[in-house]
Amino acid sequence: MALTKILAVDDEPFNLEIIEEILEELDFELQVATSGPECLEMVEGYMPQVILLDVSMPQMNGYEVCKALKANPNTAHIIVMFVSARGTVEERMEGYSVGAEDYIVKPFGHDELKSKLKNLNQVLIEKQSLEKQVEDATSTAFNAMANSSEMGEIVNYVENIGFINEPEELGKALIDCLKSFDLQSNVEFRQGDEINHFALSGVCSPIVVELFEMLKNKGRLHEFSHRILVNYELISLLILNMPDHDPDKHGRIRDHVCFIVSVTEQQLRAIMTKKMLESQQAKLNAVASTVHSKLHGLISLLNENRQSNEKVFKQLQEELEERIPTMGLDEDQEVFIYKKVDETIQNSIAREESVKQVKAAFAEIEQHLSLLLKS
Repeated sequence: MALTKILAVDDEPFNLEIIEEILEELDFELQVATSGPECLEMVEGYMPQVILLDVSMPQMNGYEVCKALKANPNTAHIIVMFVSARGTVEERMEGYSVGAEDYIVKPFGHDELKSKLKNLNQVLIEKQSLEKQVEDATSTAFNAMANSSEMGEIVNYVENIGFINEPEELGKALIDCLKSFDLQSNVEFRQGDEINHFALSGVCSPIVVELFEMLKNKGRLHEFSHRILVNYELISLLILNMPDHDPDKHGRIRDHVCFIVSVTEQQLRAIMTKKMLESQQAKLNAVASTVHSKLHGLISLLNENRQSNEKVFKQLQEELEERIPTMGLDEDQEVFIYKKVDETIQNSIAREESVKQVKAAFAEIEQHLSLLLKS
């Protein structure tokens, strides 16, 4: 079994006792914390594989604790399962957005928690197996590449482009990489309607641009004389001086450039996706801010209306108390007028309760918007 160590975090001792009772039937090592800060203080020393994390806690709520765990490279790999008295879609989405892997709603039964932990155990087993496979494959690949200066250049290039966030910078990095192989290169990037060209000389000639356009849909690889054109969906590469005098080197370089263009295309896709997500997030934040502002305006208007109503009713009462005794009305008439005024005030109070409910709903919406703007 991969899962052996669990940390339970809850500010209610009774909830921790329930978890301890359930887990004592299983072969797990369990430690507990009663607050978010205590969890963060002890987690690296204990290093659990799974944290059962209560959402509603003082000082730091579960979402804040989870964000801190995932932001720390030493604890980011730990699986977090939120434990909450509520399991709305919004709460589950919030849990997912801060990096949690699972969610369980209180009160839960023995079998439900056991089933959740069984599933997490399987996740851990598969994750460890995959990490071992990746580790073995990576080790083999890097050992092989270390024996070749050419592959060393490629490794450096692949490592470095992961930090690039602009297409123009990526294009220049690709040209520089190919320059290290003494290759005269021209590159075309296609990003929707935007097309960018890069060359060792700084500018692609018109004939090269036309060649890119003519051959971009004609297959992956074109070789003619000592030139080679490599086509991918978003990138085309033209090399003008392939080493024809050395057939072995020619074949090796051809394989290298195909791989280099492939990984460059993946990074270009990643850059485009990131920019699209940033644009969408900016639009979403703008909409959320607008709604946030409108809600505050409506609440202010409701408060102003309430204050105005109170002022009108107070003025009406004062005028009636002053005028009715001088109007020569009999007792029944006075009672009737006071009764009607009182009924009107009571109806207004009832409407005020409705207004309070509307304001409470606005406050809840505002809370969700605040969480959205922080994420």
